[in-house]
Amino acid sequence: MLSCFKSYDVRGRLGTELTEEICVAIGRAFARVMDPGTVVTGRDIRASSEGLQAALHRGLVDEGVQVIDIGLCGTEEVYFATPHYEAGGGLMVTASHNPMDYNGIKMVRAGARPISADTGLAEIQALAEAGDFGPARPGGQVSQRDPRPDYVAHLMGYVAPADLGPLRIVVNAGNGAAGPTLDALLSALRGAPLDVVKINHDADGSFPNGIPNPLLPENRAATAEAVVAHGADMGVAWDGDFDRCFFFDETGAFVDGEYVVTLLAKAFCAKEPGAGIVYDPRVIWATEDAVRQAGGTPILSRVGHSHIKGIMRDRDAAYGGEMSAHHYFRDFNYCDSGMIPWLLLAELVARSGRPLSGMLAELRRNFPSSGEVNFRIGDVDEAVAAFEATHGPQARAEDRLDGISYDMGDWRVNLRRSNTEPVVRLNVEARDDSALVADKLSEIRNLLAAYAV
Repeated sequence: MLSCFKSYDVRGRLGTELTEEICVAIGRAFARVMDPGTVVTGRDIRASSEGLQAALHRGLVDEGVQVIDIGLCGTEEVYFATPHYEAGGGLMVTASHNPMDYNGIKMVRAGARPISADTGLAEIQALAEAGDFGPARPGGQVSQRDPRPDYVAHLMGYVAPADLGPLRIVVNAGNGAAGPTLDALLSALRGAPLDVVKINHDADGSFPNGIPNPLLPENRAATAEAVVAHGADMGVAWDGDFDRCFFFDETGAFVDGEYVVTLLAKAFCAKEPGAGIVYDPRVIWATEDAVRQAGGTPILSRVGHSHIKGIMRDRDAAYGGEMSAHHYFRDFNYCDSGMIPWLLLAELVARSGRPLSGMLAELRRNFPSSGEVNFRIGDVDEAVAAFEATHGPQARAEDRLDGISYDMGDWRVNLRRSNTEPVVRLNVEARDDSALVADKLSEIRNLLAAYAV
């Protein structure tokens, strides 16, 4: 049993759960299940990634696959290169924000469409576990190509460079893969009214400044302090494979993910009147209000990239966002990007003439929220049943698209189970009443505490 296979990707501890031998088997299994003909591969900056990528190549070549190696890159560059080169699939070796002794593989099929357990990943796992591939097939080979100039040219199409300032922006690549790609993008933006301050910029797989995961509060200080020290208008920080980006306003304050979704939704509706905007059900009121006011179409989706990408394709939605800092774009093959959001937000701030903190203060005042609070529970069924019994009868409206959402009139709550552990995730929001959010969060926290481990 290969424990490195998860619902949407491969992740595991090096040397035990994930080895080069396992990657050879995954490469062969991917080729058998996807029958791709040509595959794009890339890797992040971790010391183990080059060896694991080479092992994937061995497996793919043994199945007669033509491999296009794009080298050190971000996950979104594999998403871009797969359809760009008309490849039948893409594999990115990355552990993103996981600990140092982990690595993993993110996979897509033709068109950069996601692969999950019910769309091929389970079959890949079964074949890799069996390991019964027989002799190598002829015709496979590896070549190197560089899609970055075309990728950067694509990014440039989302904004008008002259409208990006004047702004000073702190960028924190976290010593991950974002640095080289950001340099290429900034080179293309030369002449735009941007003053960019780089910190932790050099790609370094030893991560001398810690694992790049700005979602953790303890990892935010470097960006926040640099924003204040340099008098910047905003700060941006990325995780290791830069498919997620995180924002700081000009005071150094962290920008909560649900408000980033709202601001990007506004930006897209301004560019494309009537645009479809997809968002998840954890915190919704600020985004729905912004989209409707801008004449867009709000579209609710389950949490998770495969759900959001699927609905975006079905509805031809321009943008999809999750409060966990994943942002998806129709014109980017419906995939998530960590580079497009900062361009759009910079343009929005520059055009508005308002500080980012001012926009956020208005959102936080009108639509306060708790942020996601996680509870480790002994008996999840009992805890959820108690929550339903306590709040369900008073709810004005109920939704079970993803977890349980209750609209209580002047406040709203969403409670979701984790798919992988005995955890429930709670979000509370209100209109114009932050004290009510705090009160209801405390009330539900006390209820769930009775079932906590």
